[in-house]
Amino acid sequence: MTGGSKTAAPEHPEGANLTLADQLRRERLLDIEERISRYRRMTFAVLAFSLLLATPELGAWWLFPFFATVVAFPVCERLMRRAANPFPWAAAGWAVSPLAISVAVVLTGGPESPGVPWLALPAITLAARFERQGVLIGSAYIYALLFASTVAIDPAAVAERPSRVIFPMALVLGAILLSTATVESDRKHRREALVDPLTGLLNRAALRLRLDQLLRDPAQAQAPRALAFAIGDIDRFKEINDTYGHLVGDEVLRTVARAMRKSLRGGDQLFRIGGEEFVALLPLADRERAVAVCERLRQAVAAARSPSGLTVTISFGVTIARGADVTLEQLVAEADEALYRAKRAGRDRVELAARQLDDPALAAQAPR
Repeated sequence: MTGGSKTAAPEHPEGANLTLADQLRRERLLDIEERISRYRRMTFAVLAFSLLLATPELGAWWLFPFFATVVAFPVCERLMRRAANPFPWAAAGWAVSPLAISVAVVLTGGPESPGVPWLALPAITLAARFERQGVLIGSAYIYALLFASTVAIDPAAVAERPSRVIFPMALVLGAILLSTATVESDRKHRREALVDPLTGLLNRAALRLRLDQLLRDPAQAQAPRALAFAIGDIDRFKEINDTYGHLVGDEVLRTVARAMRKSLRGGDQLFRIGGEEFVALLPLADRERAVAVCERLRQAVAAARSPSGLTVTISFGVTIARGADVTLEQLVAEADEALYRAKRAGRDRVELAARQLDDPALAAQAPR
């Protein structure tokens, strides 16, 4: 099957699916929350014990904001896990903690309260939950509460001993800087685990993550939607490596990746899964639409030229899935079968999986 439909393919409904970047941030936040929750409970236990020991000296006022925090965190955590966008609930749960500490500081002496340094505790987890903008907003929030619960309450006491505010301020900033360094390392390793360093495309691990996300979409259970999966393989790539060397082969791979990436629609994604093989994942694409997209990718590759002046072609095998009972291995097997037929038929072609050539259920199913 070559040539492809000339009918314009409708675009994805805006916001129909989270982008992979959004999904990665969401998964990372949920993973961090799960890891933190155990240690947060342990921290709460330590703090509760210390508050009980200090009750004869400070009174029981500390306990009320503390228990408000204990209740707020699990409530927000449950809501966060149910939400497509968990960040507002994560922010709400986190914001309760410095607010409760600042209230307790006001109730126990303002700048003279021994609880002022405790504002560094929520600062420690700030960078773990949020990106740079969130860290900046959260830092400003903590400092605003610190000033409101000390300088605004008793400016004379702060003027008499500025260290009552300077030391907690430095402690908060130190906690943020050190935790940010640790988190940046974690983010870097996560990105490296999901991105192909040669082409800058997402890799097989990212493909599995994105596929799992699409198949777990609650809408799939209610009304299964088509998902097109295409494997593209550069034609005669081994000859390029053997003739010109691997450095030129790497140039070709980058050129092909760049050409296809520029030709994709919004919502579709491109992955390099190894060697000269690429995968185009096309959510909400029926049979005709998937072939048309792959024809556009094929033409883009044929028109591209590497820095060494080489031009190449690419062949595609396409399969269409519908419903949630699909595995990556199944999709790869079906697309590979079509790809082999494209190679045998002369290369530089797009072929559909055999079982789908005459299946009317996979045609004319584009979303409105």
